Amino acid sequence: MDFLPIRRAILSVTDKSGLADFASFLTARGVELVSTGGTHKKLVAAGLKVLSVSDVTGFPEIMGGRVKTLHPRIHAGILADKDNAGHMLTLEELRIQPFDMVCVNLYNFADAAAKGLDLRAAVEEIDIGGPCMLRAAAKNFHTMLVVPDPSYYPRIEADLSAHPEGVSLALRRELAAETFRRVSAYDDMIAKYLASAPL
Repeated sequence: MDFLPIRRAILSVTDKSGLADFASFLTARGVELVSTGGTHKKLVAAGLKVLSVSDVTGFPEIMGGRVKTLHPRIHAGILADKDNAGHMLTLEELRIQPFDMVCVNLYNFADAAAKGLDLRAAVEEIDIGGPCMLRAAAKNFHTMLVVPDPSYYPRIEADLSAHPEGVSLALRRELAAETFRRVSAYDDMIAKYLASAPL
């Protein structure tokens, strides 16, 4: 689709700069917000209505947060191609609501590595759910918007303001490409760290 209406978004960010203002912009446009952990707390503190991921999945965060977004009610909602009638029928049959936006930025592994943590402690700073959601949303850019960094909030606000019918395909593709670049760089950084860190 050329223009994607944004009706439902999942937000899970480490860098919370500009988050409350961006979420307020989305809420004012009638977007339903879903969020995790610290991001959820930040949005609630800002007075915004936001569902927790557990509200959506019906399952608690477990293993100290290692498993929270890795669930079909999240990933099917992200990966469903809205132009594919079969995908949408599957969502309807399973009572899964689609997402239109994934706003995620990753744990700062570079900072964790720089702290000189031992290897077991350092690996706890490797983001798993975040890259999964980013990659899924970027793959599905034809019917999904992925937001990998707060620096893009103004662009998205401007695009939505200029196109009341939704976010343009050109911007969605641009951000999808940028997302894959960022996830690739993140994985490369971790690979280099694991190859050289003492056991």
